[in-house]
Amino acid sequence: MFQEIERKFRVVGEFKHLATNCTHIQQGYISSGNGRTVRVRIRDEKGYLTIKGPSGKAGLSRFEWEKEISMEEATALMSICEPGIIDKHRYLVPVGNHTFEVDEFHGDNDGLVMAEVELGSEDEAYERPEWLGEEVTGDRRFYNSHMRKYPYKMWLED
Repeated sequence: MFQEIERKFRVVGEFKHLATNCTHIQQGYISSGNGRTVRVRIRDEKGYLTIKGPSGKAGLSRFEWEKEISMEEATALMSICEPGIIDKHRYLVPVGNHTFEVDEFHGDNDGLVMAEVELGSEDEAYERPEWLGEEVTGDRRFYNSHMRKYPYKMWLED
């Protein structure tokens, strides 16, 4: 019930013309550590509070609880977040029986484009579109909570 199962990929091709929706997301972290996070998100004109637990061994699944909150609450919570806000546009791209969430990052993570597909089980089959690149499921560098501390622009400098 509160389990998120997803696979993550880098994006290497064109996908925007296939998107059915696009939203702007800003998110901050009230707390992050030991694989657990408390996140506040503003998605267009709505606010959300999310709690995530540590990932399983393969990085495919983890506890996730999310609740919609008012914009007033979300704005107030953003003001107490740890340093580093994630800024991105999310595109919904249907592929076969699934919808990929494709995030185009901005700010310190500009140039990074990631896709996630949520699954019903860790071994569920899915269609792999041609614009998907390397799978990075379980690679903590690609967790938003990590990228706010060690953004993509720093990877390029290394």
